[in-house]
Amino acid sequence: MREPDMQKLDALVGRLVGDVGAAMSGALVVLGDKVGLFKAMADGTPMSVQDLAAKTGVKERYVREWLSAQAAADYIAYDEKTDRFSLTPEQAMVFAEENSPAFFVGAFEVVQSMWMDEPKVADAFRSGKGLGWHEHSTCLFRGTERFFRPGYNSHLVNEWIPALGGVEEKLKAGASVADVGCGHGASTILMAQAYPASRFTGFDYHGPSIERAKAAAEDAGVADRVTFQQGSAAEFPGRDYDMVAMFDCLHDMGDPVGAGRHVKDTLGPNGTWLIVEPFAHDHLKDNLNPVGRVYYGASTMICTPASLSQEVGLGLGAQAGEMKLRKVALDAGFTHFRRATETPFNMVFEVRA
Repeated sequence: MREPDMQKLDALVGRLVGDVGAAMSGALVVLGDKVGLFKAMADGTPMSVQDLAAKTGVKERYVREWLSAQAAADYIAYDEKTDRFSLTPEQAMVFAEENSPAFFVGAFEVVQSMWMDEPKVADAFRSGKGLGWHEHSTCLFRGTERFFRPGYNSHLVNEWIPALGGVEEKLKAGASVADVGCGHGASTILMAQAYPASRFTGFDYHGPSIERAKAAAEDAGVADRVTFQQGSAAEFPGRDYDMVAMFDCLHDMGDPVGAGRHVKDTLGPNGTWLIVEPFAHDHLKDNLNPVGRVYYGASTMICTPASLSQEVGLGLGAQAGEMKLRKVALDAGFTHFRRATETPFNMVFEVRA
């Protein structure tokens, strides 16, 4: 065995202690969200263990241990003098305020599904057959919607659509839009709220997600201009769409080129294919950073197995990068491909024939 550098070993173990703590804290975040502890603290009022237990109906001894763990993670503030706990405004935005632009609990639900589904992914590693989206634990579907929705709330209407040439004007006047791979419909509903003159159809092959999206549209009061329908990216119905949108899903498809050809067939004259994908550089070395760590992890456990479970099984992965995505669009028959804008977490592409 090679002799280790003890300083480097100590540094690595130190990082691992932090990572193990983060993994454990993630489970506690999901737990606290589920039993209502974070939301009960949302207004920032300092609370004793007894106060929080009474407000939530959770047993006091469990509340104390949970609060102590969250304070150790710096997810909750603790005042030693009063023995009270509170959420700072920043912590409340992340853990308690569902519609804030920084709400992060959904990310931990996605991680929860990764732990739960690890045996299935291990089998896929050995067989090479992949693992379909529908074969994952249900917390993945809920977590994905809650994780992406804050970003859509912040950027979709305010930045992404205005960055597309002429699209916002069409939507304001009244356009026809297909949202393919819509999941629980967060993006579809948001667009429908912003552009009441337009009509939107959300498609997803996962039936339970479509049913959840229909209920969400009713709750949001946009069911008069939004339709949700089960359908795949290669076969969704309709013609002459002014825009076909795909949010964070193209890389999950087994045959993204085939899906792109179908998009081209369904677009009307001067129609736009909006592609939103996880932010990535084209070369691995440039993605070795905290965001890349998250996306490569999700890609290993969720995105790549999903693609490999389908026909063709291209396996783009969540860190495909602009160069590979451009090739997909060009191979599908489009001639115009432009990065319209970006955030630290997403790339937004305008694609036209």
